Amino acid sequence: ALRLSYLRSGGQDPAILDQLLHLQLEATVLEKGTAGLHRGRRMAPAVPAEPAGTGTHGLDAALLAVELENRRLEDELLALKVKRERRANAGSQAAQRHTEELAQLQAEVGMLRCHAEQTRPWLQAPVLPPPIAPPLPP
Repeated sequence: ALRLSYLRSGGQDPAILDQLLHLQLEATVLEKGTAGLHRGRRMAPAVPAEPAGTGTHGLDAALLAVELENRRLEDELLALKVKRERRANAGSQAAQRHTEELAQLQAEVGMLRCHAEQTRPWLQAPVLPPPIAPPLPP
C-alpha cells in the first residue's frame, strides 16, 4: 500500500522503489513465518531439514520471488501509465494555451485592422453621389 501510494503521488525514484520492495519482501517473510506459528503447529527447526532451494521451502522462496517480481513489474507499469497520463495532460494543456493565444492574436489583428481603417480614410473607397442619368427624350 505504501509503494502504491508513493507511485500514485508521482514518486519515481528507483532507489526508494527498491527500498519499498525490500521492505515488502521482509514483511512477507515475517508474515509467512508468524502464520506458521499461529496455526498451532510446532516451530520450524532452526536448521532446515532440506537444503535451501529444494523441497517446500525452496518452492515457497521461488514463488515469493516470482510474486515480488510481478509486483515490481506492476509498479513499473503503473509508473509508466502515470507518466503517460501526465504527458498527455501537459500536451492538451499546451494545445489549449496555444488555441487561446491564437484567438487573442486574431482579436488583436482585427482591432489593428479596424484602427488602421479609421486612421487612414484615403485608403477606403470614396463615397460618391449616385450618377445622374441624362434626361429622357420626349
